[in-house]
Amino acid sequence: MHRPELVTKLYEAAVKKVPLSEEYHSHLFMAYARVGEYKKMQQAGMALYKTVPKNPYYFWSVMSLVMQAISAQDEKLAQTMFLPLAERMVEKMVKEEKIEAEAEVQLYFMILERLGKCVEALDMVRGPLGEKLTSELRSRENKCMMMYQRLQLWPECNALSYKLLLKNPDDWQFYLSYFDSLFHLMDMSWSPPNEGKHCVEGPVQTTVAEAVKFVVDRMEEEDKKESRPLRGPYMACLELIHRLRQRGCPDEQELGDPLELMLQFFGKFGDKPCCITDLKIYLHLLPPEQHTQFKNRLGELVPLGEVGEDGFGFPGDTKALQRHLCVCQLSRVLGLQHALDTEGKLCLITELKAHYHYGLQFGKSCLKTELQFSDTYCLMVAHVYIDLWTETGDENMLWQCLGVLEEGLSFSPSNAQFKLLLLLLFCRLGAFQPVVDLYSSLDAKHVQHDTIGYLLTRYAGSLGQFAAASQSYNFSLRFFHSNQKDTSEYIIQAYKYGAFEKIPEFIAFRTRLNQSLHFAQVRTERMLLDLYTEADITSSLEESVKAMGLCPEEDDIPWDNMRDNRDLTVLFSWDPKDRELTEEHRRLSLQEELVWLKVRSLTLRLLASLALLGHAPSSRNSDKANENGVSAKSSTLQTLLSQLDLTLQTAAQITEKQTQCSFLGPPSSRLATALSSGSCHCQASALRLSLTLQELEATGLDDSSELQTQICNSFKSLTGQLQELLSRCKGEMLEMKDSRLMTQPSLLETLVFFVETVCVVLWVASYSASVLRPLKSSLQKKKKKKKDSSTAMPVVLSGFQEWTGSLQGVVTQALDHVKGQEASLTALKLAALTLGVGQAQTQEECGFTRAAMDKVQNSYLGSLQELGDLLRKRADSLKSLKF
Repeated sequence: MHRPELVTKLYEAAVKKVPLSEEYHSHLFMAYARVGEYKKMQQAGMALYKTVPKNPYYFWSVMSLVMQAISAQDEKLAQTMFLPLAERMVEKMVKEEKIEAEAEVQLYFMILERLGKCVEALDMVRGPLGEKLTSELRSRENKCMMMYQRLQLWPECNALSYKLLLKNPDDWQFYLSYFDSLFHLMDMSWSPPNEGKHCVEGPVQTTVAEAVKFVVDRMEEEDKKESRPLRGPYMACLELIHRLRQRGCPDEQELGDPLELMLQFFGKFGDKPCCITDLKIYLHLLPPEQHTQFKNRLGELVPLGEVGEDGFGFPGDTKALQRHLCVCQLSRVLGLQHALDTEGKLCLITELKAHYHYGLQFGKSCLKTELQFSDTYCLMVAHVYIDLWTETGDENMLWQCLGVLEEGLSFSPSNAQFKLLLLLLFCRLGAFQPVVDLYSSLDAKHVQHDTIGYLLTRYAGSLGQFAAASQSYNFSLRFFHSNQKDTSEYIIQAYKYGAFEKIPEFIAFRTRLNQSLHFAQVRTERMLLDLYTEADITSSLEESVKAMGLCPEEDDIPWDNMRDNRDLTVLFSWDPKDRELTEEHRRLSLQEELVWLKVRSLTLRLLASLALLGHAPSSRNSDKANENGVSAKSSTLQTLLSQLDLTLQTAAQITEKQTQCSFLGPPSSRLATALSSGSCHCQASALRLSLTLQELEATGLDDSSELQTQICNSFKSLTGQLQELLSRCKGEMLEMKDSRLMTQPSLLETLVFFVETVCVVLWVASYSASVLRPLKSSLQKKKKKKKDSSTAMPVVLSGFQEWTGSLQGVVTQALDHVKGQEASLTALKLAALTLGVGQAQTQEECGFTRAAMDKVQNSYLGSLQELGDLLRKRADSLKSLKF
């Protein structure tokens, strides 16, 4: 029933009834763990230990103390009460020599570390208790290293790294700690004592010369080996050059020329896919004038066959193919591909395509779930097409890019990179229909719904595919809601098996997901979408708001602790350093997303306020007007409107200075379109009108001529703003120019904003009717009493009737526009397009490109259909506003 807090009551009663039952006691403990009652867990753990004196139960109680420390608001309380008590409890067991399991030692270490008692923690790990740390490889050494670094004991750090690297010369983390400690010792001018050991861990190295000799020796040992060498020593050599350069040390020459070292590395490991990622980190060691030479020298190390008719030689096996691929990737990272002119890039595409098609023969026996050996060529072709499109604006490049990726997917149906790039391209073209299947075929698991879900949900609501959008939001929300329950289960398992150090991690993970930006966005968008598609169509706005449990006064978004969990590097990129995503790009993207979320969240809360306004008792005849809920509700509305105005000002500043990220960077939010189309300001004006109407309700028709004129002006202004917004949707979304297919997806996004704004304006119109109806009927009663039929109708009533008529007109125009778009889309004969068969595209490739075009066309039609349906339903609800 999702009521875990009641389970504790059951077991509390059971334990009272059967106080010696181990089962009931342990179930009670786990029930508390499920709801995070740490103090009660501590007591239940001790009660269980007294009943059945087993070590794990005692340590459950200790861990619950640690959890009280971690969750305590007051850091002082944690450091002076909870953790020292936990420490004393463990020390008692140590003195009595009752420590049995590794988990108990791990917990002791965790307590000492959190208390900042690094020396005691170090002594414990190096002492007899440390011998129990056996479940992880080098667990003891890693913990020692951690403490040495915390205590800044650089001699010990250096000696331990040195010792461990002699045993395992491929362990990268120890190379890093070896270099870190070496330079710290040099900065301190540390020298070893004249007699005795350098330190407890053995000999310490304190000079660059020793480090150079150490690294060179490691490389020479690898060179002597008959088996495959290890990468660590060769990369350590490049890392040391990098660090020496940073410090301006001349000794780097003794290690050799970086260019020669990288060529040597490529010679040994070029047929491994990791070669590119290893070398990429150190390419900055090469001066720009060496880039072309480096690429040419690498090319000489790639065994290619005889040059054929098309002017290309091809690799004879997969190892040679991998080497050739690595050279292509490196030339892109060095910016050599970007430097080519349009003609050069088209030639490069032809070459890469030839290699891709040739390489497919090596993967004939691959299973559907395996990737083709030559897939990366195909991906690189797509990237070069995107370069050409961004540089020349020629949309034909985009269509060809889609065709290439669709072809790639037909040979390699499990390639996630193809799917992600296709997903991004279709969304940028305004086609959401093909994206839903692509995303579900990615089979995103667990936390990926949070890290890559943004690629889908950013475009879900903005492209008019409301049913698919709803499905996408549900997809994400299901994960976030189940996370609460799942995490409790992980915590219980961790207690059961004594994996104590994992418990804080699980709780931090749960918190991180609860504070996720993506979670807040999806929740807000989902509720807005439900209102736009349902409210006042299947049920009233008030019922819809109540069903969602929306409370306008409460803001449940953790603004101060918001976590951006998006994985912005999920798409492969081989862009050079100057084109990569920077921290500044990430910061600006997050800032924009937060402001857009604020706008949407305030809009949602304003709509909830409007729904509740409509049913406040009339306050005219009541002296207690300020005591009943009416003024409270209107003041909430007033406060939210002020917040929205401020947020829109901030939004305008952000969109002015917004820098453009690369195509593969984070997609921009809907903020810029929302502001430029005028939809945000139109919605804000409509909601502000509801406040003025409330004033009219309080004043009455007799003493309110100025107010009535103001309201009538607002009516006219809103119609004008809607008309303006609709005019921004005019134009062809998809058209043929000179046998080229051109798209304008921004028109579709603007049309979606228009439909959303119509919904908001109609809810305000509905509220206006609910205010004006009783005023009109009381006026008619007065007329009957006076038997006076000549009195003129109040301005606001005739104004409202005019307004509903003009709104009807705007919606009818919009429906005509949608119908016209549908007609011109249906009339487009894509088959008539000449896609340039020949060198650029084969007949087969043209087929894939056409298929992609069809998908875009069908998606646009689907979007227009859904938008048209919603507008028709809205037009029907408008008819009920006459009075």
